[in-house]
Amino acid sequence: MLNIHNYYLSENLYQGTRTLVYRGQRICDKKQVIIKVLRNPHPSFNELVQFRNQYIITRHLEHPAIIQPLALERYGNSYALVMPDSGAIALFEYWQNLEQSLSNFLKIAMQLAEALHYLGIQRIIHKDIKPANILIHPESKQIQLIDFSISTLLPKEQQQLISPNVLEGSLGYISPEQTGRMNRGIDYRTDFYSLGVTFFELLTGQLPFKSSDPMELVHCHIAKTPPNPPNSQVPTPLVDIVRKLMAKNVEDRYQNALGLKHDLEQCLQQLKATGKIRQFELGSRDLCDRFLIPEKLYGRETEVQKLLDAFERVSNPPETSLGSNPPLTPLGSNPPLTPLGSNPPLTPLGKGGDGCSEMMLVAGFSGIGKTAVINEVHKPIVRQRGYFIKGKY
Repeated sequence: MLNIHNYYLSENLYQGTRTLVYRGQRICDKKQVIIKVLRNPHPSFNELVQFRNQYIITRHLEHPAIIQPLALERYGNSYALVMPDSGAIALFEYWQNLEQSLSNFLKIAMQLAEALHYLGIQRIIHKDIKPANILIHPESKQIQLIDFSISTLLPKEQQQLISPNVLEGSLGYISPEQTGRMNRGIDYRTDFYSLGVTFFELLTGQLPFKSSDPMELVHCHIAKTPPNPPNSQVPTPLVDIVRKLMAKNVEDRYQNALGLKHDLEQCLQQLKATGKIRQFELGSRDLCDRFLIPEKLYGRETEVQKLLDAFERVSNPPETSLGSNPPLTPLGSNPPLTPLGSNPPLTPLGKGGDGCSEMMLVAGFSGIGKTAVINEVHKPIVRQRGYFIKGKY
């Protein structure tokens, strides 16, 4: 058990790959606390920044759905995050032992929508919404969001194109724009997508996309439509709400968490009144509360299509190009010589075989949008397991 000054630790609650969580007591005032520490005794600078970020972002937040930390203590080469122990447990654990009724789901879902509305007001993007980061009190049924380690206070940010193995967030719940392969920025609506995945999992007991291959999961999030819930008991309006939350383009998702909450309230009212949830118009009160310019690329359809067509030709060359073999020569003879100074023809296995490689140049003035056009090829590259390499000089 850890030895942290002024704290007595009584129980290990969680052992993750990155963090350890303990239940204990603050000795000076006998207050029950939860203490979270990094598992690595010698964390990197980025790990320390992320861990401290949880405290910096949440210490001034005052909302029932947000756990306000008590202190950030020094511990060895790292920190110990001290939080009040309210008796809440992980949502997924609670849900597994509860009657999984639509009424219980809707009550939890409305609280989550209210929590995201509060974060939106504070201009905070959580970026890691999932059942493991949601607590619920077994008696009061109050939900609380935790783990703000990768959250941001910026109203918007850009995700760099990096390997899916080191992306921020959880791959099973990550939004398309968080992958860095959508040519779109990250704003508060990225949490709506992750919330949609969470709803899907609570309603069906499984994730919408499952794969052991990180790149395959990335491709699913940016290109594949969520499957129909295997459980036929999920009403169509709830399926439509989840699909709207999980729309690939942020403009097609809910624009306001209160608009989502209103639709969930409609479902609950119908369920209480008639025992069923009938179809109704979604988003009737979904009004955006801020000025946002869509990031859709306008007027470059022709240029983008040329790039996509070129990539398609390279990634799926004609069978005659990939399937052909160089002509065989009689046993013991030498292949025909080429004229002095010339290069022998490349076979389809070499670089530059017919139909295997192309070069395209995109020209234009600085700031005209060349990068935005080129970034539109991310989707097909992910689908074909290709590589995207870029640089500036």
